[in-house]
Amino acid sequence: MKAAAGLTRRGSLIVLFALAVAACSSRQETASPVTVFAAASLTDALGAIAQDYERETGRPIRLSFAASGAVARQVEAGAPADVVILADHPWMDRLQTVGAIRADSRRDLLGNRLVIVAASDATIDGDPLVWLQHTGGRLAVGDPDSVPAGAYAREWLTGRGVWGDLRPLLVMGGDVRAVLAFVARGEAQLGVVYASDARSTQAVRIVLEPPADQQPKIVYPAALTAAASPEAARFLDHLRSPAAAARFRQFGFETLD
Repeated sequence: MKAAAGLTRRGSLIVLFALAVAACSSRQETASPVTVFAAASLTDALGAIAQDYERETGRPIRLSFAASGAVARQVEAGAPADVVILADHPWMDRLQTVGAIRADSRRDLLGNRLVIVAASDATIDGDPLVWLQHTGGRLAVGDPDSVPAGAYAREWLTGRGVWGDLRPLLVMGGDVRAVLAFVARGEAQLGVVYASDARSTQAVRIVLEPPADQQPKIVYPAALTAAASPEAARFLDHLRSPAAAARFRQFGFETLD
């Protein structure tokens, strides 16, 4: 009788344990995703980091990418984001001013560099910008009014004294990935993109990288939105972890302490 009672108790414990595991799994499956709105240049890197995080924690991450200006306007209008990552300070400053982000959560996460790309099979003679003007080609850049890569490109080319000369040759892209696509498809002979974007495809190659003393200071700030969930704070912390930093560097970004 005692042995039978012991078996019954052990059986009950096993059943209870199985139910607890099932309940835990069910909670993970039904957990609300952390929604991240981010600059288009982060598409590949954040996609990989989100997959790593989901695999390690069981928590889903939902990603939405666009030009930083478009992202900021969506968040300002109340889009259901938990984390926002932009490619420059001015757009994040705007969100902070209107109270759309938690100012105490704001961190400078990443850096980047500008490069000029051409199609992988293009033949460029000498300085790419001089060659472009002589051949009457097109230069693709992000729209400086909404795309930080375009604003950085304008800053650099203005400093070089050629922005005015190049304006008739410009093709404006809605985000930096659109600029990359213009060059890859041959719709523009050259494009100004981030170094990280140039590494994302074999359809283009870097033909010029401005020296360090000409590079604009490119910084990606990240923050929690005003309505962010507790899990969003954990994901934002994860983005500054050694594992995430290694992933960002893998995709061509510079990580900041």
